[in-house]
Amino acid sequence: MLFLAGILLLLGLAACEKENNNATRWYSQKQVIIGAKVFSNQCATCHGDQAEGAVDNWKVRLEDGSYPAPPLNGSGHAWHHSLPLLLQVVQQGGALFDGKMPGFGNKLNEAEQYAVIAWFQSLWGDETYQLWQEGNNATQIIGGNSDD
Repeated sequence: MLFLAGILLLLGLAACEKENNNATRWYSQKQVIIGAKVFSNQCATCHGDQAEGAVDNWKVRLEDGSYPAPPLNGSGHAWHHSLPLLLQVVQQGGALFDGKMPGFGNKLNEAEQYAVIAWFQSLWGDETYQLWQEGNNATQIIGGNSDD
């Protein structure tokens, strides 16, 4: 009986893995690897090591009227924004959304900027990613699936 339960568990895990690998994403695995390093070095201090956000309620303004760094792991609202807008925030900072995030347009090259977005989008489940694609007409994404 225990043997059968183990087989069923393995089959279930294999089905979940297959389901999670079916989403077509705009980025490459190489971009995700680069993005993980960039995020760790440049973004994790404010957005958390796993892009989980720095505070429990990122929707509540801070004392100075700005918003804290939101989660980027799919649990916040980043998935509502198009790739060009996400790139704009990385480049110009969070002032557009009443945040204090500095712009990284002069600190990171364009490949690194796309890579950091690729990394945090890699944390999104397939359902969230698909909603992002559909909501933002993300089939014609700039930055593309590149191994650069």
